[in-house]
Amino acid sequence: MTAALLKTAKRVVIKIGSALLVDEAHGTVHRKWLEAIALDVAMMKARGQDVILVSSGAIAVGRRYLGLADGPLKLDEKQAAAATGQIRLAHAYQEVLGQQNITVSQVLLTLDDTESRRRYLNARGTLSAILRLGAVPLINENDTVATDEIRFGDNDRLAARVAAMASADVLVLLSDIDGLYDANPNEHEGAKHIATVNAITPEIEAMAGGVASSVGSGGMVTKLAAAKICLQNGCAMAITLGKGERPLQRLQDGARATWFMPSLTPTNARKRWIAGSLQPNGQLVLDDGALTALKAGKSLLPIGVTTVKGEFQKGDAVIIEDKTGRELARGLSAYASDEARKIIGKRSAEIEDILGYRGRDELVHRDDMALS
Repeated sequence: MTAALLKTAKRVVIKIGSALLVDEAHGTVHRKWLEAIALDVAMMKARGQDVILVSSGAIAVGRRYLGLADGPLKLDEKQAAAATGQIRLAHAYQEVLGQQNITVSQVLLTLDDTESRRRYLNARGTLSAILRLGAVPLINENDTVATDEIRFGDNDRLAARVAAMASADVLVLLSDIDGLYDANPNEHEGAKHIATVNAITPEIEAMAGGVASSVGSGGMVTKLAAAKICLQNGCAMAITLGKGERPLQRLQDGARATWFMPSLTPTNARKRWIAGSLQPNGQLVLDDGALTALKAGKSLLPIGVTTVKGEFQKGDAVIIEDKTGRELARGLSAYASDEARKIIGKRSAEIEDILGYRGRDELVHRDDMALS
């Protein structure tokens, strides 16, 4: 049963839109609704799940404090509103989650953070550390520095990029509609609800049409774009009604939703991307001990590398090979080639003394590696 995924998923991303969160007439947060969301998050945390929140609303809150008139805003006005609203929005999340003894950590992202491999790895590492320490990342687009050319444009796709970055099992889009229909249900009385989608086909895309919903800058078109990102990265996605209290509890109890179901797990999808989609820029040659550890599914430590070939940057793909030149795996290097040459053959505890800072213990983490 698809609804059971919300209970069994190890890592869940929840996207919250402006219309659900903010009373745009007054620029205030719907506090009772947010407190109920905090109860849902606490429920999920109590059973050991990682939870990431992707929230809109900063501009909607901030524009009222700055006295900006209704209607479209210029880019610099949006940035000013975001700067003003984000601190208030984060404070509201901090208060309601704090009531559940949950720590919230704010992370602001731009499109470039998900497309530059180096920045992608840094952001991924930050999210991993926050989750490992038991906190809940609160993510929004960094509207204060984004421009029209680098904006995500909607938080549906931002949430999908975050889900892919974090190797999440499930993304939930809390919406003003309970899923995908074969026609616009506001215009067609007999529109049929679609419960499950396994692939984004032209027929599925046609169901979305070109009309946005009443929520934010997105609509069903952007939700399908988010679903496409999720399916490519092995993440299931649900579109469900966010109005009313405890929408996540309702979803796990079987509330109507459209579930987009991937054919791969997040780990398998990521490893396939590493193995086949990236051009390697260098090679790492292993000793016999590292070769044994690699076959046992362990990460590649600096001490097990004898030679670094080629020039590459942090986050670039490299080939991992034995001393005969046989390819064993491909992975993303946690260090640039010049740094890697300084630390190979050394213990991880020596990295800080050699490089002057403490980076990752692994040269290539097993999550960033695909065996050949």
